[in-house]
Amino acid sequence: MRKIGVVYGGCVQHHRTFNEPKYQQYIEDLIYFPEFAEASLDAYDVLLLPSQLHQGLMLQAKDKIREFADRGGIVVAFGPQSTEWFPGQKWEFRPTNFWWWLEKDAKSGLVQHNPDHNMFKYLTMADATWHQHGVFWPPEGSETLISLEEGGSVFYIDKVSTGGTLIMTTLDPDFHYGSYFMPATELFLDGFLPWLAEGDL
Repeated sequence: MRKIGVVYGGCVQHHRTFNEPKYQQYIEDLIYFPEFAEASLDAYDVLLLPSQLHQGLMLQAKDKIREFADRGGIVVAFGPQSTEWFPGQKWEFRPTNFWWWLEKDAKSGLVQHNPDHNMFKYLTMADATWHQHGVFWPPEGSETLISLEEGGSVFYIDKVSTGGTLIMTTLDPDFHYGSYFMPATELFLDGFLPWLAEGDL
């Protein structure tokens, strides 16, 4: 099983999500973000960056995160990333419709790509469907698993920009699960963390 280090911002959503026993079993350590600069990452295969992290600290940490990836590490980022803390990371703001599912003939606008990908053996598109916070425009050679109908990637895997793997999504399951809001986010985490720990990336 891969060893996952989670960068911990100290907010209540992070605390609830990553201390939940069914998720904690997949997590090696929580790394308190203000202490990240001094922390050793040598023990981890995966570095998970939750949504709603302090963007100033993200900029301070970007070189260390890049070094981790260049050594072959797996970096996962949840949620909108309005600060370009990684080369090639092109994020575009899109208005978020939190209540699309209440509309007549409700449609999320999310599109699944490569349904045979190993991740979809652990979770379904329904598990990844709540709303989105903007899109990425991934580097050429990346693989998008979820996009928007009007263009842009909501979830992609990048094995070309570093010596490792970047898994980037504008979805924010940790925030909503930690806030007791959006049931699909629990199903997403129920599948995503086992895939991250044991699946074929």
